[in-house]
Amino acid sequence: MFNSKVFVAEFIGTFALVFVGTGAGIVVSGDLVGVALGYGLTLAVFVYAYGHISGAHLNPAVTFGFALNGTVKWMQAVFYWLAQFAGAILAVFFLKTLVEPLGADINQIVTSGILTESQPILAMVLEAILTFFLVNTFLYTMVEGKSGVFASWAIGATLAFTTMIGFLFTGDAMNPARTLAAAIFANPSLASVYTYVIYLFGPLLGSTLAVIIFNFFAGEAVEEEDEDNEEVVEETEAKPVEE
Repeated sequence: MFNSKVFVAEFIGTFALVFVGTGAGIVVSGDLVGVALGYGLTLAVFVYAYGHISGAHLNPAVTFGFALNGTVKWMQAVFYWLAQFAGAILAVFFLKTLVEPLGADINQIVTSGILTESQPILAMVLEAILTFFLVNTFLYTMVEGKSGVFASWAIGATLAFTTMIGFLFTGDAMNPARTLAAAIFANPSLASVYTYVIYLFGPLLGSTLAVIIFNFFAGEAVEEEDEDNEEVVEETEAKPVEE
């Protein structure tokens, strides 16, 4: 089902995330902390602002996890993805239009790292691990509601520290929308199969693992609750009835 508010929220949020995050890579070139904060703080702000509207996924891998978990219907997920890819592509296009007249190199915003060409399978595994961390945090804060008002900052902090870890090795995409947008205007090459293996399959694999672990822990919690309820019933039945 199409929801215009969800579509607009995901479009604006993804545009901001990609524009600020990748833009930070140019403005503070070489400053890994600055890039990580650019991504992390932007995501935290939009989860806080738009979380009640769309969940503020701003990432197809996160939406995939929510759909796999049943939190979002698959038909709804399609519109999430359309908004996210459109927002990311427009953000990179605008950034390219902005920086090239100033002499900046658009290739500074690409999604790649030292493992992208030399060790593509290892790069895929790293992308899966980092995406697992991000989707895991989303599930426990936005679905389970464990962090309350701190949910946005938990999610933003997760993206920040995963960026610090993965940026050098893979470009720390964890976001197929950002990867496609960068590939359209610069690289990685859309003709290379490893682009899809690393930056599409990797994040989706990590998202799937996060959902599996989330449901594993949720199942244990339900079993413990059932056992507690059974004990209460047994204790109640064991008590003598007072006349």
